[in-house]
Amino acid sequence: MRKRSVLLVALCSTVALAFAAAVAAGAVVYGGLYNVGATWQHWQVTHTVLETAMRHSVRRRARDIAEPPLDDGQRVLRGAACFRDKCVQCHGAPGVAQGDIGRSMQPLPGPLVDAPLHWRARELYWVTRHGIKMSGMPAWEYRLTEAELWDVVAFMQQLPLLSAPAYAEMLQRAPSAPACGRGPATPLANAPVDAERGRQALHQYACSACHVIPGVTGSSPHVGPTLDGIGSRKLIAGTLPNTPDNLVLWLMKTQQVKPGMTNLLR
Repeated sequence: MRKRSVLLVALCSTVALAFAAAVAAGAVVYGGLYNVGATWQHWQVTHTVLETAMRHSVRRRARDIAEPPLDDGQRVLRGAACFRDKCVQCHGAPGVAQGDIGRSMQPLPGPLVDAPLHWRARELYWVTRHGIKMSGMPAWEYRLTEAELWDVVAFMQQLPLLSAPAYAEMLQRAPSAPACGRGPATPLANAPVDAERGRQALHQYACSACHVIPGVTGSSPHVGPTLDGIGSRKLIAGTLPNTPDNLVLWLMKTQQVKPGMTNLLR
């Protein structure tokens, strides 16, 4: 009997604590108690917890990735050019400060000059490819080829060894801008059909900023029409018959189809 009473008290205490926590969380969320302004810093414990979770998450998901050879000089030069075009604006480089965009972001994207000292090459590849949620780090998988992703990682392996003059000299030998992310598109006829990758692409290319898209989380925008059921519509933009080829044309050459509209993909 006594044991049952102890268990009942423990259960009631647990329920009471859970209820109190739910009430406190509701007060913070719905009472506007949490200051979301970028001029108001997170607590240090918030940074520490999120960074620790991020590190363990990346290491877990990157553990089985096979690393290609990364010491090829030409690969490093291509990676330096890609890093210059895509990464320096936020992370800076030896002797090069972050741009205004990088300095104003919250959380602040740190320098990568010591990244290889803290991360394995396969982990840097995973972060570069998939990005990081709730930060400004994008998923470059949808903008760079597989080879370009590894080129960037190959260059980052050299960053701890580069002084500012050495980095500047390397850029003189690197391909001119734009050096990456401008490769030829995969022909539609040869592209494998992957609906889930398409859903991710809709998010990565910011389609969800204007459209409600089934399966894509976020706010509820009302700038453009919902894309729910778009496959059953007869026309695209009220102009073109709804076929896969015409949808590609609309996305890639919006002005040609309907002058005055903003180009959807750049």
